[in-house]
Amino acid sequence: MRGTMNKFGFMLLMLLGSAYYSWKEFAEGGNVTPLIWTGIIGGFITAIIIIFKKEWAPYLAPLYGLLEGLFLGAISAAYNNAFAAQAPNIVIDAVGLTFGTAIAMYFLYTFKVIKATERFKSVIITATAGIAVFYLITLIMGMFHVNLGFMYDSSPLSIGISLVIVVIAALNLIMDFDMVEQGSAAGAPKYMEWYCAFGLMVTIVWLYMEILRLLSKLNSRK
Repeated sequence: MRGTMNKFGFMLLMLLGSAYYSWKEFAEGGNVTPLIWTGIIGGFITAIIIIFKKEWAPYLAPLYGLLEGLFLGAISAAYNNAFAAQAPNIVIDAVGLTFGTAIAMYFLYTFKVIKATERFKSVIITATAGIAVFYLITLIMGMFHVNLGFMYDSSPLSIGISLVIVVIAALNLIMDFDMVEQGSAAGAPKYMEWYCAFGLMVTIVWLYMEILRLLSKLNSRK
């Protein structure tokens, strides 16, 4: 766990560094669209490679952190600008809630309040896969100019969907912590520390984005 958290901390520094750069570009009126797409596409490709080549994680996991930072910095700056009047601290609130949730999940896992049983894992994996398919359908329909308004408005249905997704994202952290513990107990290779840190980073980024979206919907109702 200690080795994984050290690697995660290093990845977080990489993410924060590139996020600061893209945030600064947005604040200065620069074109951040290339940064966003570089982060999205580059991060996705890097993640796929790491998943299928776990032994490459020590080299690619820091790169993943940098790429995600490009995306998150620009997107966060856009949200901060859009909600400057209603919620000037929306990004800080999202960051605080993200890490507060992560810490809470860690203690719930440590004290066995939530156990990563096989049944628990199967339910969360199924729910996560369902959300991924839902995202894909939304993306494809958007390409054909079919607007699913309930996904982006501030209606009770939209807020409810976001709440469910946030809960599923948070529960994925339990599986991340379990992967670290099981890997340590099994004497997994050293590169698995980087792989586990990568997995934790993926979940944290997802959780942050969903919390940020949820806060934006709640503040849009003001």
